[in-house]
Amino acid sequence: MSLTAASEYGARPRVWFAAYQLLWHLLLPLAFIRLAWRSRHAFSYLHHIPERLGFGYSKPVAKGVVWIHAVSVGETRAAQPLIEAYLAKGESILLTHMTLNGRRTGKQLFGKEVAAGRIRQVYLPYDLCWSVEHFLNTFKPKLGLFMETEAWPTVVFRCADKGLPLFLVNARLSERSARRVNQFGKAGRALFQAFAGILAQTEFDAQRYRQLGVKNVEIAGNLKFDVPLDANLVQQGKSWQQELHRNQRLMVCAASTRDGEEVVILKAWKDLLLSNVFEIAPLLCLVPRHPERFSEVANQIHEVGMQFRRRTEWNGIPQVSMDVEVILGDSMGEMPMYYSAADLVVMGGSLLPFGGQNLIEACAAGCPVLLGKHTYNFQQASIDALDSGAAKRIEGDLMLGESISLMGTLKSLLLNPAELGQMAIAAKTYSMEHQGATKKILTALEHQNFTLN
Repeated sequence: MSLTAASEYGARPRVWFAAYQLLWHLLLPLAFIRLAWRSRHAFSYLHHIPERLGFGYSKPVAKGVVWIHAVSVGETRAAQPLIEAYLAKGESILLTHMTLNGRRTGKQLFGKEVAAGRIRQVYLPYDLCWSVEHFLNTFKPKLGLFMETEAWPTVVFRCADKGLPLFLVNARLSERSARRVNQFGKAGRALFQAFAGILAQTEFDAQRYRQLGVKNVEIAGNLKFDVPLDANLVQQGKSWQQELHRNQRLMVCAASTRDGEEVVILKAWKDLLLSNVFEIAPLLCLVPRHPERFSEVANQIHEVGMQFRRRTEWNGIPQVSMDVEVILGDSMGEMPMYYSAADLVVMGGSLLPFGGQNLIEACAAGCPVLLGKHTYNFQQASIDALDSGAAKRIEGDLMLGESISLMGTLKSLLLNPAELGQMAIAAKTYSMEHQGATKKILTALEHQNFTLN
């Protein structure tokens, strides 16, 4: 891969870009209305508003930083090994986000580095020509790395115009997204061609980018395999699991669930408990992906008539009485604990057509995974997990609210501890065998004809 794409991407689609800018300016008031609406649940949405417009940076700005953009929680966690590698090289990091939860996660992971000034956290400005221009002129990064799927036209084209090497790393592109890009014709393809290079997760992703006319594409693997689990949370989870097992009780974690999936899961769980096939009833830990839905999901659990407690009712390890049927995981940043405590994970986002959520973290904790059929955001990871025996696919059409197939799969596995044990070993092995993306990405970037010194 050579650093030529940024200078050879060709003419910017000017008519399309002008229409895009006009639309952004017209919709800008709605963006702030949306922030105000979300602030009903978290006032922090109204913090740092000037940054959304490329202004309001109160501290002195260090020039020549390595700029890493991680839109939200998943991308921020995935960027962790890459950020740590650059910090070890003595680089200063500009870490940008689009969401409040992404920013919170960055501070949670790198609070000491942020306090010491080695990492600067700000919001990426809205994709307006003047806000992006002021942002780039303020920070003057020497290298930009966008995580996974982010491709804001104003940012990408302006970096190309300035000769700023901007790479899409840990990149993925589903068939659905590729079709959507092609619907914009030359304009959509020009957007990805304007990156200095793309470091894709899998051959599937790389091939789709090549079909868009991107020349500088390499396969570097998935950074999520390199993300370390928080050792303290893992230990808490293992202690919780030991306590459950002393009571001969298994736990299923329904992780990162999305709107509509909880209804299916709760119906399946209630049917499972009513089947009376367990001497000791298992426990369900239900963890919605978005914290603003915690209360909504609590109401759903109440409506189906099951006894439940909230995770936040305890400090440390939950002390769950035998009459509790569901734990609502209404905490942030504790997924390693939930995975380490669970005997089986139902991966949210895959039961209905959301594309799936990250199954890699569960496998790293040695927890077997059940997947629905909608895993296009993690296509290769899902295929590899299924092939290795770390995961199983739930049969049936959950789009229709059908919970029988989920209930049957849960019953089959929970009544077969030997199979669960084999899947747990396979999950751990699968996770370890796919590590190494960080080193590949750093090596690929070091081979560019620009310098970080």
